[in-house]
Amino acid sequence: MDSADEQRLEAGGGGEDRILTVPNLVTVVRLACLPVFVWLLLGLGNRWAAGLLLGVLGATDWVDGWIARRWNQVSTLGKILDPVADRLLFLVTIVAIVIDEAAPLWFCVAVLAREVVISAATLVLAALGARRIDVTWFGKAGTFALMFAFPAFLWSGADWSLDGLFGVLAWGFALPGLALSYWAAVLYVPLAARALREGRAAPV
Repeated sequence: MDSADEQRLEAGGGGEDRILTVPNLVTVVRLACLPVFVWLLLGLGNRWAAGLLLGVLGATDWVDGWIARRWNQVSTLGKILDPVADRLLFLVTIVAIVIDEAAPLWFCVAVLAREVVISAATLVLAALGARRIDVTWFGKAGTFALMFAFPAFLWSGADWSLDGLFGVLAWGFALPGLALSYWAAVLYVPLAARALREGRAAPV
């Protein structure tokens, strides 16, 4: 082991092939909370508690990435797992919200359609040999806004004194979040084309 390896290990790094890292654990915990959300919303019919859990999951979306960068725990698995967790979080929670009718159907369909197209495109690009595409600022901002829009929709229908306020907040997050997410999808087109060219040109 040379001095560079020793310094990397002392800083908490061990290469990007690591699996057991704190950021990956945080992501796994977020995924494990999805069944709890579904149970709270569809099993107990408790929109307030379901919205609270969903809000916490949205607020902690940045935690795993921050820990990875702060303590040099970036891993290849984490780069794949984090966006996958975001996609699953959207798909599972939105389907549950559609069943519960807690948010407008057209809005839920618009968000789901975008997520399905992006997920399918990601799989196709990977199969064709494209390199991984980093999430853009617009994509992250859109995801962040939407992750707060849906809890606000849940709270607006929770039959309490603040339901009107959260109805306004829901649309305040929903419309900008939807616009940002679709704009990010447009920006991914040239990025995907370049990722495919570079992936195919890279030595095996």
